Amino acid sequence: MSQLWHEIRHTPLLWLLVLAPLVLVAHSAAPEAHTLLFLLSVLAIIPLATLLSHATEAVAARTGDTVGSLLNATLGNLTELIIALAALRLGQYTLVKASLAGAIVCNTLFMLGASFLLGGLKYHVQDYNRVSARLQTSLLFLATIALIVPSAMAEADSLAAAPDFMQDLSFGLAILLIITYVLGLYFSLKSHRELFGSAEHATSDEPPWPLSVALATLAVVTVTVALVSEVFVESVQHAAETFGMTPAFVGFIVVALVGAAAEMTSAFSGARKNRLDLSVGIALGSAAQIALFVAPVLVLLSYVIGPAPMDLQFWPGAVIMVLVAAMTAIIVTNSGRAAWFVGVLMLMVYLIFAMTLYLLPPKLL
Repeated sequence: MSQLWHEIRHTPLLWLLVLAPLVLVAHSAAPEAHTLLFLLSVLAIIPLATLLSHATEAVAARTGDTVGSLLNATLGNLTELIIALAALRLGQYTLVKASLAGAIVCNTLFMLGASFLLGGLKYHVQDYNRVSARLQTSLLFLATIALIVPSAMAEADSLAAAPDFMQDLSFGLAILLIITYVLGLYFSLKSHRELFGSAEHATSDEPPWPLSVALATLAVVTVTVALVSEVFVESVQHAAETFGMTPAFVGFIVVALVGAAAEMTSAFSGARKNRLDLSVGIALGSAAQIALFVAPVLVLLSYVIGPAPMDLQFWPGAVIMVLVAAMTAIIVTNSGRAAWFVGVLMLMVYLIFAMTLYLLPPKLL
């Protein structure tokens, strides 16, 4: 426990944890102050995600970069999943879909690009296991195909006579994607695990947290994130109008960046420590997990907790951006080496998307 308090005392960002209870108190006292609640919830989620990242790193310290990156991506995606579940219960399917597509693009372009940039500023050239990167990008490309098909079929004239087609197709695609994700885990962690070893890197001198402290922290932070995310989802649309942000920009950029705060902390830290396998695994693994597992699970859960079933028909512009992000990742990770300028190029692609969505008139969505 002393290590946890030491971490909080010596990490100024974690001092913002005091905002978490403040958000809940403010929500009870002034539920209509949407802009204030939005700002407070964002500022509270970031340190909570950072603490979640530190706890997952402690749990993953004994597992190596392959399993460690999977664990970081999985537990880091809890923030996105909790936010999406809160929006799903409220029937805000446009926000859910935008945040899912935005999370995939954010992890693939922004998180990976920033990792290459931050690591490249400290090390001339960094190496990583390109076999692992190829697997994740291949899974991501498959998921992109599953998103393209419903959007393309939605334009077919025959669908007018089959109103349930999109729901049935989305349900079937969700099952196929989950099966593919599980088989991918078996392939990388069991049957061909020898192909996914990490490149050599220096070991850290910092002792990991005790396992009991890390697990307790995970439990407490997850519950707190769930409560704060409820406030965030309820206030984000109203606050967006105040700040002049389009719904697409809110879901695709704002929600995605806030939700990915935990993984970003771990990925950037790994890149600066020359553990680029960890960074690449977190960024691409998280994107693939959202596309192949989180999105399909939300489709299935919408039948239980949503006001109506959710489908996998995304806005065509979002599908194009996900496809471009997947293709960019495939091209960039083909060599298994990275330098800072590669990161700059990936960040430029992400900024092009962000600027487009910020200026895009809402009526064109």
